[in-house]
Amino acid sequence: MIEVNHLTKSFNKQTVLRDVSLTFANATVTAVIGPNGSGKTTLMKSIVGLVRPDKGTITLDGISTLAEPTVRLRIGYMSQVARYPENLSGKDLVNMVRGLRPHTHTDLAEVLIDEMELSSHLTKPMRALSGGTRQKVGAVLALMFSSAALLLDEPTAGLDPIVTERLKDRIAHARAEGASVVITSHVLAEIQEIADRIVYLHEGKVVYDGTLTDLLDKTEQQSLSRAVIVLMRQQAGALARQHQSAGVS
Repeated sequence: MIEVNHLTKSFNKQTVLRDVSLTFANATVTAVIGPNGSGKTTLMKSIVGLVRPDKGTITLDGISTLAEPTVRLRIGYMSQVARYPENLSGKDLVNMVRGLRPHTHTDLAEVLIDEMELSSHLTKPMRALSGGTRQKVGAVLALMFSSAALLLDEPTAGLDPIVTERLKDRIAHARAEGASVVITSHVLAEIQEIADRIVYLHEGKVVYDGTLTDLLDKTEQQSLSRAVIVLMRQQAGALARQHQSAGVS
């Protein structure tokens, strides 16, 4: 289980996360959604240690990821825009990740390489791979071990339909194995298919945190995409009222 408490992060003078507190339960797929710039990727990077928050705490199964960085080795992470050493091959990267987790017995890399249709590309340098193929390499690196937590930032971007379905099956398998899965995606139909819980961020704040079913009920919508439109309109209305009130005062 991942617990985020009172997380705040600013870049220069822009606050990206504003006192965010969330719990990501085991055996659950949580989708973090929201407009561009709402703080989704910063939240993910804070959990895996790529961004250090200004305030707040993050724990994985009760262990601080800030005080005990080695606990992050129990997190599988797939970046939205992965930046790999361009001279290394996919095979080099797989072996590198294996070296970071020498005591991990479950190694699904070969199975995933086959599922992601990567075999013919694995020895090529990363600079020679297309965006979709690089995305497949990222999926293998994130999923090759049975991690306690799995963070996937726009994981299906650039993937063909067959590989996308295989990746969704892997996400479902990770949930069934008890992992805490956190995913971001702009493809809301996919989110509706695989997510148990929805967190909606707007300008770094948590606007909604609850089950998909409750969100559809509260917005009186049948699809997540329409429910999100309702949330966006409600948030825009709340901001307009705040500005109007400030003007009056």
